[in-house]
Amino acid sequence: MDIEKDNLAINEKYNLTIKEAVKYFNIGEKNLRRLVSDNPNADYILMVGNKILIKRKIFEQFIDETGSI
Repeated sequence: MDIEKDNLAINEKYNLTIKEAVKYFNIGEKNLRRLVSDNPNADYILMVGNKILIKRKIFEQFIDETGSI
């Protein structure tokens, strides 16, 4: 089964780019980048070289458990 990443809906992707995460979670880009910068070892962050990816399901759990961002 060959799945092209561009054909997947955001809610089906395992990892999201910052721009996708901004749209999906309705969080401002500056706030999300600050959150990543302040928590570089968080479980929801995946670094691929210099590229920041957000692990969608883990970040969803983080948001559920967090009172404010």
